[in-house]
Amino acid sequence: MFEITIVEEKPKLVVGMRRRAHYKEIARMLPHLFEYALSHGARIAGPPMFLWHEKSVEEAQNADQEGNADVEVCVPIAKKIPETDAIKCYELPSGKMAKIVHKGPYEASGPAYEKLFTWIEENGKKLSGPIREAYLNDPREVGPEEILTVIYAPVS
Repeated sequence: MFEITIVEEKPKLVVGMRRRAHYKEIARMLPHLFEYALSHGARIAGPPMFLWHEKSVEEAQNADQEGNADVEVCVPIAKKIPETDAIKCYELPSGKMAKIVHKGPYEASGPAYEKLFTWIEENGKKLSGPIREAYLNDPREVGPEEILTVIYAPVS
């Protein structure tokens, strides 16, 4: 497991979509979002992301079981593209983030989150917005043990 660092993230223009669903929908939403973005001439400017809006692991687990998790996915793009009712262009805000890298299957990221939440508490920080997961490689191209996910927690 990697160590936690503090980074200053710059604002990012993204194309994104958000709905109430099970977290497994992320795997369906991201390809749809990429297809839409590329079909509208977008130049991809960073790795795809998931924004985690629930306030605790317990809240997230309950929301997922009930199928009403707040699931938001986005892809950084170089310039604005047309929107639809379901797909929007917006700016992710800048800010100070606690960052940890998880290597392995997505479903095995629990210990990375536990370490991150413990670090935030032990260092007197407060979570100040949705956690972001950035997916650095494609699970269709690498084995489950090689998947890299950067987890960013906005802190104050």
